[in-house]
Amino acid sequence: MSSSQANNAASAPSHNQLDTKAQAWSALFSEPMSDLVKRYTSSVFFDKRLWQADIAGSLAHAEMLAAQGVISAEDHASIQRGMAQITSEIESGAFEWKLDLEDVHLNIEARLTQLVGDAGKRLHTGRSRNDQVATDVRLWLRGEIDLIGDLLKELQISLVDVAEQNVDVILPGFTHLQVAQPVSFGHHMLAYVEMFKRDAERMADVRRRTNVLPLGAAALAGTTYPLDRERVAKTLGMEGVCQNSLDAVSDRDFAIEFTAAASLCMVHVSRLSEELIIWMSQNFGFIKIADRFTTGSSIMPQKKNPDVPELARGKTGRVVGHLMGLITLMKGQPLAYNKDNQEDKEPLFDTVDTLKDTLRIFAEMVGGQLNPATGKKEGGITVNAPAMEQAALKGYATATDLADYLVKKGLPFRDAHETVAHAVKAATTHACDLSELPLTVLQGFHPAIEKDVYECLSLRGSLNARNTLGGTAPAQVRVQLARHRARLA
Repeated sequence: MSSSQANNAASAPSHNQLDTKAQAWSALFSEPMSDLVKRYTSSVFFDKRLWQADIAGSLAHAEMLAAQGVISAEDHASIQRGMAQITSEIESGAFEWKLDLEDVHLNIEARLTQLVGDAGKRLHTGRSRNDQVATDVRLWLRGEIDLIGDLLKELQISLVDVAEQNVDVILPGFTHLQVAQPVSFGHHMLAYVEMFKRDAERMADVRRRTNVLPLGAAALAGTTYPLDRERVAKTLGMEGVCQNSLDAVSDRDFAIEFTAAASLCMVHVSRLSEELIIWMSQNFGFIKIADRFTTGSSIMPQKKNPDVPELARGKTGRVVGHLMGLITLMKGQPLAYNKDNQEDKEPLFDTVDTLKDTLRIFAEMVGGQLNPATGKKEGGITVNAPAMEQAALKGYATATDLADYLVKKGLPFRDAHETVAHAVKAATTHACDLSELPLTVLQGFHPAIEKDVYECLSLRGSLNARNTLGGTAPAQVRVQLARHRARLA
């Protein structure tokens, strides 16, 4: 061997050395990556949760490569065998995640190559980590959206259960947090069912746009290999294939759209939380929340604090913050893939975790926990119906009913409104409800008022009178309950 050959042999890395080096691109570089940069750029300790999606995508890709004759049947079989072992290792906790290998993809690929040799190296034919990670995140998020859909259904059922038990309970309806008109407490609960129903619809819509395959777009321009991308999409249960390779690797609209839908869902949770907090306070006393969802005070022994709804109200800001972070992440990126996109995962992962945990705990806090012995839910919110009804009597909640009564007697509504304002002023002066004013006093405001006015001035009469589609009359609430029961069955 000549001296030049000896020098070349000394400087060229062996196959084993290449397998153990951290970076897949290391042959180009003259110095190793610094430890600080490794820690700064590594994502493995948060993106390793994508391992199932990564393996599923790789297996579908390998099956297609074999079908297209790009890799041999023997290589395909080796890849399947190696991935089965890696799956077992990860599930058992025996898999060693390495910081030097940067991310979930390189960790799995390095272990596969260690197990099956060159077949593992051939797996990456026709793809890049750019389209690989985009595929992994979409596959993972698709499964999480399905779980969130189930949790939204559970929460809706819990709210429907509470509504059904309280159709005839009278609650003061508020505008501007002032007593406005009496409503059925069941009707009030069904308002939140409608909100969470829309959230479920939004999630299903996001799922459709998430469930599209980027794999095969490679780094940004497609590939020279004869890939069958539609075959991979079908294998993975995806509804289509990304049609532009540049967009396929750089698009994160689906993550932003999901986080937007999650933010709106958390806003609905926060609104419900605010009401539960107010209703539970001693000044209202409308409900009680089961002790397991509350905490005490370190110095005030009488306290029961609604920590769960308060924390959910706070976590809403956290999720909305993630939405703002993802939008800002994408706003200045040129095509195609940029390293910035590594920053999409932590906010997305945390949004998913926060939303799932919140929906799960609210379904039980509102509706209770199923008792296997009785087959019924127990321990949800407890309603104090007398306190609600008494509160409804404090704010002249039937004033609009008196105006409607006068309109039916022939007065223009604006004149009727003015007349009732005078009646309310008189009731305020006498510290009584409108229904407690004598008939002669009421007739002094307008001679058309007769004895039958007291039916419309009662809380129950006011409730029953609103018997139109979407109204608060118990008959209408029961119609809506039947609709939701059928939809959620």
